[in-house]
Amino acid sequence: MSNKLQQLRSQTVVVADTGDIEAIAKYRPEDATTNPSLVLKAAGLDHYQPLIDSVVAEAKQKFDNIDAQVAFASDYLAVKIGLEILKVVPGRVSTEVDSRLSYDTEGSIERARNIIKMYEAEGINKERILIKLASTWQGIRAAEQLEKEGINCNLTLLFSFAQAQACAEAGVYLISPFVGRIMDWYKAKEGRSFEAAEDPGVLSVTKIYNYYKEHGYNTVVMGASFRNTGEILELAGCDRLTISLSF
Repeated sequence: MSNKLQQLRSQTVVVADTGDIEAIAKYRPEDATTNPSLVLKAAGLDHYQPLIDSVVAEAKQKFDNIDAQVAFASDYLAVKIGLEILKVVPGRVSTEVDSRLSYDTEGSIERARNIIKMYEAEGINKERILIKLASTWQGIRAAEQLEKEGINCNLTLLFSFAQAQACAEAGVYLISPFVGRIMDWYKAKEGRSFEAAEDPGVLSVTKIYNYYKEHGYNTVVMGASFRNTGEILELAGCDRLTISLSF
């Protein structure tokens, strides 16, 4: 997809959906997104082992309680990988709040603030970070408050137009509607495949994008969770697309 990638970049901001520094350096996206599964995958790479060891050691030094150690280590490891990514991307990195807090507004806000503090302690301004939160009602309310504090958010796990409307009304910086997972649901329900132009995930993102532009919302639309290159190319022209480098 290398030639198509260059063409895509002329119409859309391309964001890497990975924690693999070497791959990011090779393809040079504007931004990068991470999530716990990507952080776990990246943590399995040999060159991250010293970083993991230092994070675990610091967690044990700071806390006696195992739950506190795990919470700190998971956030700090995500931040440490984010720091490495920020060395090779000119824009932002998205770092996710623990998904177990998806229905806890105050808990999400607290963890988001802590993540930002971790980045700032390493000399990274909050303007280079997006806090990833689930697009639950509680997650959207957390994002609304964080945006007021100047902490920009990336609302993920977004599958419906209603979620997109709520995010825009809350003043969220960016949403990540899941193209492929929407298509998966329709494929399982209807028992058939879809061409890119009729793909329900593609149509959903297109509807959201057009609605935002027609109503003057500044929330960025970043298509995510793609199943094939057809979906990606069909959404060329969207504000941003976050793409797994496996494509």
